Formats: sequence, C-alpha cells, structure tokens
Amino acid sequence: MSEEKTITVTEEGLKKLQDELAYLINVKRPEVTKNIGIARGFGDLSENSEYDEAKNEQAKVEAQIAELENTLKHVHVVAQINTDAISIGTKVKVHDMDFDEDIEYTLVGSNEANALENKISDQSPIGRAIIGAKVGDMLSIAIPSGQMRIQILEINK
Repeated sequence: MSEEKTITVTEEGLKKLQDELAYLINVKRPEVTKNIGIARGFGDLSENSEYDEAKNEQAKVEAQIAELENTLKHVHVVAQINTDAISIGTKVKVHDMDFDEDIEYTLVGSNEANALENKISDQSPIGRAIIGAKVGDMLSIAIPSGQMRIQILEINK
C-alpha cells in the first residue's frame, strides 16, 4: 500500500505536467495504436517482433499516463510567492563564501528540480536549509561533499 503525498509544484511545473499528459494522450497514444495496427498486418502474432514491440510501447505509454494522472491528483500549486523569505517558487541569489561567487537558484518542488537550470528541490540539502531564510542571512549547509557557507543576497519571484 503506497502512501499518497502532496506534490508541490510551481504554476510552470503544473503546466509542464499537463502538457506532457496531453501529448501522451493526444499524440503518443494514437501513434502507438496505429503502430499496433500496422504490426498486426505482418501476419502471425506469435512470431511478430514488431507487434510485441508496439504492445510493449503501448504498455509504457499507458503507465506514463497513469503516473501523470496520479501525480496531478496530488499536486499542490504554489500560487502566492512571498519574497520576504525563501519558499518554493522563489528565485534566490546567494554568495558562496568558500568559492567567492554568486549563484542564482530557483527553489522548486522535487519533481521540477533540474540542476542544469539551477532549479533545486525543496527536498535537497540546500533547498531544505534555505527555506525560510531572508536576505542577509548567513547559512552553513551540510552537503555531500562537506559544508557550504552562503549568504542570501536577493529573493525574487
């Protein structure tokens, strides 16, 4: 029995989930159904690798659809973003005191995290540490490679 938990996302994250679901339902599902029909035309289904492949793809697409629909049932959208303190949906500029450099992060829910875009999860060590912090706060954060010392410079939407 799985425990259902709320998934926190920004409005941008909600749109991405909805767009992905729409794509799977309106484009990918019909495409896979068509491929199954084509593969059926190749004859004996017991020895038809194209048919097996198409059915496997169908199962994968249906699983993705079910997972996204379940995710959307448990989503909580952060609509009001307050810039007095760091919360999900805020962009924050910090100064890394160890490397003497400024870094900008966007704090997002765990399923929106993307290191390449500097979108960090509220469940990550840095994310958990900076939630609630305010401009001027100095934090020492335990990260896998040791300690990271930062100062909060800016909080924006």
